[in-house]
Amino acid sequence: MIRLIIRTTCVLSALSIASLGLTSCTQSEDSTQAISPDRQTTAAQTPSKRADPEMQLVLDQLSSLGGKPLETLSPVEARNQPTPADAVTALLKKKGLDASPAPVGKVGEQMIAGGAGQIPARIYTPSGRGPFPVILYIHGGGWVIATIDTYDSSARALTNAAGAVVISIEYRKGPEHKFPAAHDDAFAAYKWALANAASLNGDPKRVAVVGESAGGNLATHVSIMARDRKVPMPVYQVLIYLVANNDLTSASMKDNTNAKPLYPAMLPWFLGHYLNNQAESGDPRISLVKADLRGLPATTLITAEIDPLRSEGRMLADKLSAAGVNVEYRNYDGVTHEFFGMGAVVGQAKHAVALAAEGLRRGFIAGAHTGQTVH
Repeated sequence: MIRLIIRTTCVLSALSIASLGLTSCTQSEDSTQAISPDRQTTAAQTPSKRADPEMQLVLDQLSSLGGKPLETLSPVEARNQPTPADAVTALLKKKGLDASPAPVGKVGEQMIAGGAGQIPARIYTPSGRGPFPVILYIHGGGWVIATIDTYDSSARALTNAAGAVVISIEYRKGPEHKFPAAHDDAFAAYKWALANAASLNGDPKRVAVVGESAGGNLATHVSIMARDRKVPMPVYQVLIYLVANNDLTSASMKDNTNAKPLYPAMLPWFLGHYLNNQAESGDPRISLVKADLRGLPATTLITAEIDPLRSEGRMLADKLSAAGVNVEYRNYDGVTHEFFGMGAVVGQAKHAVALAAEGLRRGFIAGAHTGQTVH
């Protein structure tokens, strides 16, 4: 069964007030109900509404930074485009607020074992004595762009909210390194985390995986590989607006043709640079909805309404549940792809981080008591 949390509220859009005088009602999530895995919900089918006022400020700021359409650029050019993280920083400065990173106990840089050599990692440690639970965090970027710097705010938020050591990894990217290079790096990094958790003041019995976007795809792959290779499983997984299918005709793809910062025309660009050929988009390591999902750890799966990946995220939640995995699924209305790390300016991001931390803590407690993955 999927645990689905829905509350209906009306959010007054600043943009609507200014130009149309309209009120948009959004669904957020508070009360709990169990639903059957194959039930289609209103949240999954409703066309995207306007961004909520906080999200809209970020989108306006991002637009003002002058980025070009990603699909018109080379990978090198795309890697130098302004990011949503840049927009958040600029917005904080415009408001006269502190734009410095959220403090954690300590931060260190380290090279760790990847799939074909060393890869960079940034290790965030919370304040306190430890040993702490451990999170392998895998950033997004379509396997082509973005870095641990781009997603620094997400890693810091998880460190503090979950009270865990967070190992945020780089991985090889396309087109320089084709599929499955990033997938191999992610699994190698997970094995490194298990082997080295104690040296990081962490507990090797309490290791979870978290990923955003392409990183959510990689995090799921880590759990599948751990199961298949008989490596100790993650005690929990948090999957945030992840890539889980290769269908460009889904409801959320049609709803979000002009969404920002991610819109459907970008997805073939990402896949074209990472994959060796078009047929690989159907590989179950990319299209996770086609994978064997039995025996995976308990999962929190988060989607955003204004995101072309929303439908496939919900589909994966359904398929995980049908495979016997305990899933908590939540869709956040009025926000876009990449909202998770925007807690400094978007209230729903704080809620999403708290939801992720709640699930992670359940997994950590179970792992400490049994040394086994919670299913």
